[in-house]
Amino acid sequence: MPDDTASAPLGRRERKKAATREAIADAALHLFLERGYDNVGIREIADAADVSTTTLFKHFSGKEALVFDRQDEMKALQLISVRERPQGQSVPAALREHALRYRQLRPGDEPGVAAFLELVNSTPALLDYQHATWLENTAALAQVIAEESGLSADDPACTALAHFALEAPRAARRHHDSTEALNRAFDLLEKGWESITSQA
Repeated sequence: MPDDTASAPLGRRERKKAATREAIADAALHLFLERGYDNVGIREIADAADVSTTTLFKHFSGKEALVFDRQDEMKALQLISVRERPQGQSVPAALREHALRYRQLRPGDEPGVAAFLELVNSTPALLDYQHATWLENTAALAQVIAEESGLSADDPACTALAHFALEAPRAARRHHDSTEALNRAFDLLEKGWESITSQA
């Protein structure tokens, strides 16, 4: 059944929590961009957002999480990209499209993106955190791939495709032309997936 609560407007309490979370994330990013990630402490962020450190930790698991406050949203969008892909589009093609759109941000795309990317790419702790949390979507993505492909939920091919699709942006980041590198990775995934599904 469709989840009617997903489209229901947020109540006052939920709106207040969302606003507090956004204020904390905004304050943290401002300080990180201004002074550098390693030079800013949790208490400073809490003070800048006018909240206690206890409140901060109710919304975020740690310092790295403050930078990637939209990670859960990004994971959900990836699953949606597979479930709601156009008729006739393959699963790898939908994952490629999502990766190109949401994972390969370019400095000119939005105001502040260049500074954000510089912050992340110049901070090993943030790169490691981003990669680790992104890979947490492997099981959920593998399940959706299985459902959409008519394969068994425990089929290792579904887990492999999910894992490598999640790994592709990190591999592509190391190349001068990251978009071309990402496309090359997904070319390989798509050809391999065709051979799997043709046998199903």
